[in-house]
Amino acid sequence: MPVMKFATMIVLGLAAAPGLVSAQSTAMPATTMPITTAQAGAPLSTSPNSTRSSNIVPENTLSNVAPNLPASPAGENAAVQEYLRSARASLAAGRTGEAQQSLEMAATRALTRSVDTQQITAPDSNPMVLRIRDALHALGTGNRTQAMDLIDGGLVN
Repeated sequence: MPVMKFATMIVLGLAAAPGLVSAQSTAMPATTMPITTAQAGAPLSTSPNSTRSSNIVPENTLSNVAPNLPASPAGENAAVQEYLRSARASLAAGRTGEAQQSLEMAATRALTRSVDTQQITAPDSNPMVLRIRDALHALGTGNRTQAMDLIDGGLVN
């Protein structure tokens, strides 16, 4: 008889479990923002979007979540120099979001070093990486002229 009571408790407990799970999953954490109707059907890659550079330096960081930037006109598999040319053209045309995306992709391509595990957190001293970092910083502070000058210097090298 005790075995029967124990088995019944397990079956009843399992039957109640889905209700507990759904009750817990409907609770929204305090840090979660509700999704608007316009965002509900949109894939993550398209929401939120911005055509302007942002979240580079504290002065132009408006949110903890960086918006998706427009794709780089250079594509996904371009070389560093192609991304820099794309960033310069975008910046000259006032498309700061495209310029930021191109600069970030150029930086990713330029980061090609191998280091020991003890040096992983050490900044890269590659002059091209530093130039791209400085160009991004200039873009973030709104200094488009300096950003273009830094990009031009990277295109010469």
